[in-house]
Amino acid sequence: MFVFVIQITMYARIKLSDRISGLIKQDITEGKYQPGDKIPPEPELMKQYEVGRSTIREAIKALAMAGVVHVQQGMGTIVNEVTDNEPIDSKLRRADFDEINAVRRMLDREIVSLAAEKHTPEHLQQMETHLQNRKTAIEQNDRQACMDADIAFHTTITQATGNSVLFNLYQSFTAVIRDFFSKREPQGIGHFAMSHHLHQQLFNAIKSKKPKQAREAMQQILDNNY
Repeated sequence: MFVFVIQITMYARIKLSDRISGLIKQDITEGKYQPGDKIPPEPELMKQYEVGRSTIREAIKALAMAGVVHVQQGMGTIVNEVTDNEPIDSKLRRADFDEINAVRRMLDREIVSLAAEKHTPEHLQQMETHLQNRKTAIEQNDRQACMDADIAFHTTITQATGNSVLFNLYQSFTAVIRDFFSKREPQGIGHFAMSHHLHQQLFNAIKSKKPKQAREAMQQILDNNY
């Protein structure tokens, strides 16, 4: 139980710092902080975002590594000049779906393989819950609930890789995938129903720590655009 609490706490902390770095980046993108501006000091950011000092420091470190800001000795954290302020989510929404699907294929094959090797019991429990919710939504012909459960299932698989870069990339694709689902099946849940056995196979392969079988199941899902 003690180990479980530590794992959950560490994951929540990482997730929180990623969220805060995203909020700060959004403020920069929307013009709240201009290139060359100094962003507020740690105490002010802690108060603004209602988080602790370590979370702010992790968020600033992530932004610095991404080239969004730089820390200047004696000056503080400075916003860098940027050549393209358009968020990646906006670019993805305008992209051709075939291109999106091609990149998703590459990502998902690696994601499920890593998840099969690195998942925790807590990840498996979450996957199983989302998979059951997906099945229930199919039985009730609830398209929105089915869509939500499907995306939550695949997002948890990405979390199970333990790779924050893959997780952030997948999050960027989520809005595009949701939009695709909405356009594909405005009335029913036919495609979700037909692919449920493949999702169950994917879960079983990940649970059994079989990366090859997980990739094969994911490939079948992608081949049918499920």
